Amino acid sequence: MKTVNHTPMKFVSWQWTLAVLLLLSSLLTACGGANNSNSNIGNQNGSNAAAGEATPAANNGNSSQEQTPTAPSGKVVVYTAGPEGLAAKIKEGFEAKYGITVEQFDGTTGKVLGRLEAEKSNPVADIVILASWPSAMAMKQEGWTQGYPEAANVDKLQPDWVDSDYHLFGYSASALGITYNTKLVSEPPTDWSDLTDPKWAGAVNIPDPSLSGSALDFISGYLNDKGEEEWSFFSQLKENGVAMSGANKEALDPVITGAKSIVMAGVDYMAYSAKAKGEPVDIVYPASGTVINPRAAMIMKTSPNLDNARLFIDYLLSDEAQALVTGAYLLPGRADIKADNRTNTEDIKLLDYDWNWMSEQGEAISAKFLELFK
Repeated sequence: MKTVNHTPMKFVSWQWTLAVLLLLSSLLTACGGANNSNSNIGNQNGSNAAAGEATPAANNGNSSQEQTPTAPSGKVVVYTAGPEGLAAKIKEGFEAKYGITVEQFDGTTGKVLGRLEAEKSNPVADIVILASWPSAMAMKQEGWTQGYPEAANVDKLQPDWVDSDYHLFGYSASALGITYNTKLVSEPPTDWSDLTDPKWAGAVNIPDPSLSGSALDFISGYLNDKGEEEWSFFSQLKENGVAMSGANKEALDPVITGAKSIVMAGVDYMAYSAKAKGEPVDIVYPASGTVINPRAAMIMKTSPNLDNARLFIDYLLSDEAQALVTGAYLLPGRADIKADNRTNTEDIKLLDYDWNWMSEQGEAISAKFLELFK
């Protein structure tokens, strides 16, 4: 993988456009009590909300040294882009360990971003967890986050899964692969290019990059590695009947049921989880390489419960939480911890990509892909 350059970059507009559209929908159906998003966040008016109205100027991590966490009390507000089951277990474990209430909002990365934007003048969240590393990098650049260089076990994270001034903590990750139905596929493809073979005509799904940040990361990472001329590859996929089919779950479900044979560029932890439940699926990582998506946890600059937010980051990087991560079939953020139920990071070949390039080109790439596959 190309060296990750953590130079700040502009918040890409496609992400916010998607977030706002999702927000409008969720406000009409769920946000009154956030019941449809598994949220248990109550009314945040009062002193905590008022304390969150600080101007979001960049602090370059300096505020992380203003105070040290003291005796835990109260609550911490967490906005997280799943996985839902893992998020619930982390919430339960943190509350049991520290006696601090976690008020949690679960949603996609787009819904989390939309909620943050809606609450911008009256911030509520202490911690935000996104499934998209470029989105997290952009939040940092826009001054939404603060650093915490003293985080416990931060030195044990994978080298490229924490930024240079400790705003972004990649506590877990997923890799993108080729998931297939074992009843329908006896000899699975070994590389992305195999999916242009006529024998797979009409049998392959790919997640919609406007709904799945990880799918967009694959498309942009592939183009970053292979060159812009490789748009011809995606044209060949389209000609071979590859279908764009919702987000990751929506793309995988037809493969589980046998309506489709393969989903390409789907998140691997869903495949491992389905297989463990007895579903007829398995996954391969393409020989030419793939993309790994670290899931970034961040402390908000306007965090009303800063001490507890820092404790939450410490917990995410602890042995206990990392065991929960591997139990959910995700890659552990810490390099010293290995999963025994899936392929580990060092055994997955990566494409040669750069997150900054991918984010800068993301809007144009997404638009072109959607135009091609519409």
